[in-house]
Amino acid sequence: MKLYFAPSACSIGIHYLLERIGKPFERQKIDLRAGENRQPWFLDLNPKAKVPTLQRDDGSVLTEFPVIAQYLAASAPESGLYPSDPEVQLRASELSDYCVATIHMQGFSRIFRPMKFVADPSGHEAVQAQGREIVRDGLQIVEQSIAPGKALGDAETFADAALFYVLFWAVDRVKLDVPDHCAARYRAMRSSPAAARVFEAEGISL
Repeated sequence: MKLYFAPSACSIGIHYLLERIGKPFERQKIDLRAGENRQPWFLDLNPKAKVPTLQRDDGSVLTEFPVIAQYLAASAPESGLYPSDPEVQLRASELSDYCVATIHMQGFSRIFRPMKFVADPSGHEAVQAQGREIVRDGLQIVEQSIAPGKALGDAETFADAALFYVLFWAVDRVKLDVPDHCAARYRAMRSSPAAARVFEAEGISL
């Protein structure tokens, strides 16, 4: 397998998952600022022009974060990250999609790229404040999903790939205070050997 990633982008969650499951893979960094994702060779690979992109051993390509995460977990049942209980599978999919579609695309997109929402620079601060509010509200919902005794509160699943990157952004990039269970889950992931290898490979100093 080969992961196409951009340092500190959402692809760090798939990078973490690959290290977590322990299967061999290659990495190729994509420079988004330089527009490498828009070059013809990458568009041939992924016309969506985004990361993460995963090229499987047979040459076929997967392109959407939740799909890649589920595929990787299912391909490594020994990792325990793909739940055998159908209800837990559904809840993991639900959480993964929520992290990507709402916390990331609605929240962090406003924080990191306010110009996509308001052209006038004088409006950027208000857009970013709205983004922080969306992230905070979203993490309160996550907090309920991963509380002890809940379906996702007692064991890691493929949803933790999405949790890893949104909590990395919240805690280490934006410096937000996050709810208790989210903070504990991120501390556990951040201190793992898998995360250490990811941060080193992506050139991230914390």
